[in-house]
Amino acid sequence: MFEVFGFYKFKKLTTLKKNKILIQDFLVKKNIRGTVIIANEGVNATISGKPLDLKVAITKIKKILDFKKFDSENSSKSKFQPFHKAKVKIKKEVVPMGLTLSSKNKKNNHVDPKKWNKLIADKETLVLDSRKPFEYKVGTFKKSVNPDVDNFREFPKYLSKLDKKKPIAMFCTGGIRCEKASVFLEKKGFKNVFQLKGGILNYLKNIKKKESLWKGECFVFDNRISVKHGLIAGTYSMCSGCRKPISAKDKKSTKYEEGVSCANCHDDLTEIQKNRFRMRQKQITLAKKSGSKHIFQKEFK
Repeated sequence: MFEVFGFYKFKKLTTLKKNKILIQDFLVKKNIRGTVIIANEGVNATISGKPLDLKVAITKIKKILDFKKFDSENSSKSKFQPFHKAKVKIKKEVVPMGLTLSSKNKKNNHVDPKKWNKLIADKETLVLDSRKPFEYKVGTFKKSVNPDVDNFREFPKYLSKLDKKKPIAMFCTGGIRCEKASVFLEKKGFKNVFQLKGGILNYLKNIKKKESLWKGECFVFDNRISVKHGLIAGTYSMCSGCRKPISAKDKKSTKYEEGVSCANCHDDLTEIQKNRFRMRQKQITLAKKSGSKHIFQKEFK
């Protein structure tokens, strides 16, 4: 069993190149996989490994970056290693929005999952899903709306058009996108802006299904693809053609071909692309039969 740990922290960082090397080398040493993004404004990451190794790695990352604790963190279990390698990236922002966030301007407007239902049940509250459209389609809260933007840098344009008098309850996967969006809104004069503490993952982990206002599953950026209440593995797969999540229902489409395409991308792919994907799928099938692994397999054990 593997443990998956997501976290973020907004704090000014320097010596990014040095920190990247230190973190990368230690993750590889401990066989920890996943993605760590560092920027001058902080860190955003999801990593996975055996529980004891992961615990040591988390402690080491805090020491390297001089953190006592993270702003937010979440953990869950996976029967397989959901990442195939460790990646540490240096970016201008941990979330690309054209807005630098620091511990000084970060807002304390987090709503605990146990109080979230009451907030979003209020008919006056605008429930805003700040994720991408394909994530929204996998699952979301009742009566939520989605900006329908594929690039988070376009999000501010949508936010600027909202009613400043209306309470806004925002949510995203782990909370980091809402941290930035809420600061932007308050700078624009919005007074009643709230965000789900720890994001959807924290809600699904702590709220029982019978009490939940969540519908569907939650897309995650690793090879589990989606998770359900209790953060158990979901039922979605990933289309190899467009890299979008697909359900069991989607697979019934005549345009679905395993490892090649789905209804979302079938008509946009050329025959050259489809044939290349078919060859890749053949290699995956042969790898499974021989007991070896292929980089595009869902499970990386």
